[in-house]
Amino acid sequence: MTATAAARSAAVRHARRLNRYTIGWNVGEAVVAFGAALVAGSVSLVAFGLDSVIEVSAAMILAWRLAQERRDDCMQGADRRATHAIALCFAALALYVSIQAVRDLGGEARPDASPVGIVLAALSLVVMPVLARAKANLAPVLGSRAQESEANQTRLCALLSAVLLIGLLANAALGWWWADPVAALGIATIALVEAQRTWRAESLEDTCCT
Repeated sequence: MTATAAARSAAVRHARRLNRYTIGWNVGEAVVAFGAALVAGSVSLVAFGLDSVIEVSAAMILAWRLAQERRDDCMQGADRRATHAIALCFAALALYVSIQAVRDLGGEARPDASPVGIVLAALSLVVMPVLARAKANLAPVLGSRAQESEANQTRLCALLSAVLLIGLLANAALGWWWADPVAALGIATIALVEAQRTWRAESLEDTCCT
């Protein structure tokens, strides 16, 4: 069903608000994750911080996509470019984290326990699903695969939070040093799958092109 002009305009405004919140949250999340990673020597926290940076990148790409609403009558071309850029962000995360995690496993790097990291992962696990659902609900109104892909990125962040939390808790409670790089490899695998799925996705029918 084609959205009315008023509904589309309201959806664009809401998407922009969610986007600004996403950028603010993830900038703070990245700073905390990198700081905790430096203290604990945790590759999974580095991976989580990088995902936060990529989430910011994806949100900025989506901000560019939303800005095109005022500049063009048809969003399909811009939407496709934005979606592909988000997919490349996923792939970059997967590549970097895989290399670092394998190095840590081979070198038997033993990270310290990270209470800050545990709290950060738990908070993200609560916030990210709510934010992802709100973003995904706007995609059909906007007819935007880029909006849907960015919502998937936020959903992925929630999943990565769970993987990170398990790894950090296993290391802190049981002394399983290998749980940290294994969690990082899990994060990389999920990111790679999402990169492939996002790149191959067909654009949603754009409501302003019907």
